[in-house]
Amino acid sequence: MKYYILFCLTFIWVPVFASANPFSELYYYRAIKPAALKSLECDLAVYGGTPAGVATAIQAAEMGKKVLLFSFNNHVGGLTSGGLTATDVGKGSSIGGLAKEFYNRIGRIRNFSPSAAEKLYLKMLKAARVKVLFRRCLISVEKKGSRILTATMDTGERVQAKVFVDATYEGDLFAAAGVSYYVGREPSSTYGESLGGQWQTLSYQDVYQFCRLPISPYVIPGDPDSGLLPEISSDPAGKPGEGDFRVQAYNFRMYLSNRPGKITFPKPIGYDLNRYALLGRFLNFDPRLRWTLHYTITPMTDGPVQMRNGDSNNAGSFSSDYIGGNHRWPDGTYNPVSFAKLPAPRRGLSVPLPELYQLREDIFQDHVTYQLGLVYFLANDPQVPQSLQERVNRFGLDPKEFVETGHWPHQLYVREGRRMLSDYVMTQANCESKRPVEDSIGLASYPMDSHSCQRVVVEEEGVITVRNEGNMGYKCPKAYPIAYRSIVPKKEECTNLLVPLCLSASHVAYGSIRMEPVFMIMGQSAGVAASMAMDANIPVQDIDMDKLQKLLKAEGQVLQN
Repeated sequence: MKYYILFCLTFIWVPVFASANPFSELYYYRAIKPAALKSLECDLAVYGGTPAGVATAIQAAEMGKKVLLFSFNNHVGGLTSGGLTATDVGKGSSIGGLAKEFYNRIGRIRNFSPSAAEKLYLKMLKAARVKVLFRRCLISVEKKGSRILTATMDTGERVQAKVFVDATYEGDLFAAAGVSYYVGREPSSTYGESLGGQWQTLSYQDVYQFCRLPISPYVIPGDPDSGLLPEISSDPAGKPGEGDFRVQAYNFRMYLSNRPGKITFPKPIGYDLNRYALLGRFLNFDPRLRWTLHYTITPMTDGPVQMRNGDSNNAGSFSSDYIGGNHRWPDGTYNPVSFAKLPAPRRGLSVPLPELYQLREDIFQDHVTYQLGLVYFLANDPQVPQSLQERVNRFGLDPKEFVETGHWPHQLYVREGRRMLSDYVMTQANCESKRPVEDSIGLASYPMDSHSCQRVVVEEEGVITVRNEGNMGYKCPKAYPIAYRSIVPKKEECTNLLVPLCLSASHVAYGSIRMEPVFMIMGQSAGVAASMAMDANIPVQDIDMDKLQKLLKAEGQVLQN
């Protein structure tokens, strides 16, 4: 069976910033002219330069395999080298193997520099003799029965491998290979998850909800005929527990500085003041409001953004998370419906990959314009209270980081893309240690965490107002094991593929698993499993679990509490 994907020979890219501006090199995807086919051969082909991909490649290479690592962009390390250095750890004792080695060698587990992270990743890859091919974008996959034979890149390179690993944040390779998946949130009834679906009530009920103030969502306050303010969805919100196809919000993990030489927040081309009308109204709605420029759970306080030296995340009701701007990113589709019963899983590509990449480029640039425009608004607009504006202007972009892209992160924080559906699905019961796992390949421990998925009009105490929905953070009682079965597809769908990043998990469980240290852990385990499958010439689903776990322990992986 062959999966073919057609692509255009011409491409026009319009940058967000003028060509003379260093931001002109900030992009997700640039198409290239197709070249003549060139065959490549290896034992293991790893697609995705994320921490999962790096760890997979290093581990398999150290086990004597010929490995090719294909990175979609010019970097390795994904979010770890793309700005997320305030590492979401959970329980540090659950981190072992290559992940632990990485943090030990960089000297700390949190608050290192992105450039230092990438340098270390490259050094570790070089030491393992892994060949890294940059700016390789998957175009098609060829299968025979349930085995992947080749994967073809936009460069014309067709790689033949014994085993493939999808280490992307989106799951593009496994989708092209015809493996089943979901996008969005399952109804709470699907897996009996109290945190499942929309409008869950267990956590974060008053966090980043505009301080529960009755802020009108309309252009003219109280007048529905005037229309909604920008950045508020007109889609109908679902009922508690219902599922949907919405994806938790993305943002860039800005790397900031308040030191001499900081880069003043520039005004992006395409800046639209109206996009921040809701924030402007919020900032001036009640004189009792206090602005922390940091995380807060205290009543009548809000961010509205995080301003700190280093990695600066979303921290407010209207903040750097671009809520609703990303729903088509995972596979190019979005339907604003809610459902009480989970629909059938998807299989294959809803949108051809080159077309999907161009769509993501547009979404990427929209996120740049939104978020850079947000900090420019806070630093310059007269609607912003003077004291807050002065505090924002103490910061700017760090001149030592992301030099090639105007000191703005090159990686968008794709918190969730496709999630594979295999024979085993990690759920809230796993996170709460209520469901035993015998085939552990590593531990996760971070709270079940999701950023907002929608910003909608609601009626609260008889008043029409605006609220965010989807934000949650619920602690796991202890570190819990991740099942090997969750990183391999159903055997009838593919027998020589591992998926250590977009693994088989519910939205709730994925919210806990989706942390960069865990991706490294899963990647290393995938590297061992792939090597075992090659050595025995068997499907990845059939490897000896006792032997796998013995090898993982020898590599320093922590498999149980």
